[in-house]
Formats: sequence, C-alpha cells, structure tokens
Amino acid sequence: MELATRRVHVLGVSARPAGAWVTQLARDVLTDLGDRAGCFRFLIRDRDSKFTAAFDAVFAGKRHSRHPNTASEPRSNAFAERWITRCSDAIMLR
Repeated sequence: MELATRRVHVLGVSARPAGAWVTQLARDVLTDLGDRAGCFRFLIRDRDSKFTAAFDAVFAGKRHSRHPNTASEPRSNAFAERWITRCSDAIMLR
C-alpha cells in the first residue's frame, strides 16, 4: 500500500500461502514496479512464518528497511485494516 498515492497492490490470494509462493509474489511486484520500487523506504510485514529469509532477501538489494510488526506498534496496521474493512463492506453490499 502506497500511502502517499493511496495505491494498493493486490498481489495474490491463496487459501494456503507458503513461503515460496509469497517470495515469488514479492519478486513479481518488484518487477511490476520497475524503477518506482526504489522510491519505497519501508516494508512492514507481520511475523508469520511464511515470510522467510528468502522473502526478505528479495527486498534486501533494493535498500528497503524491513520491519516486522510488533505488539508494541498497534497503529502500524491501521491503514491496511481500514482498507480491508472497506473492501469487505463493499463485497457484502453486492
């Protein structure tokens, strides 16, 4: 999610995501973004086991600072949770 432009990049949906699948999605989004990928400073993700060292390595060469969420940062997911809530509401209205 790009906060400045309010763009959301939906990478994929899976009932059973695995580390290799998530890592490939990371490679795909960097390819799609091209030169714009260098504009991002932070990658904020949760501590799920599917975010492996291979996932972090995809972003390591792009000068992104990787930040796993912690319990002491309750507001770090606010933007994502708000977006998800709005999408869920829109789906339920259909």
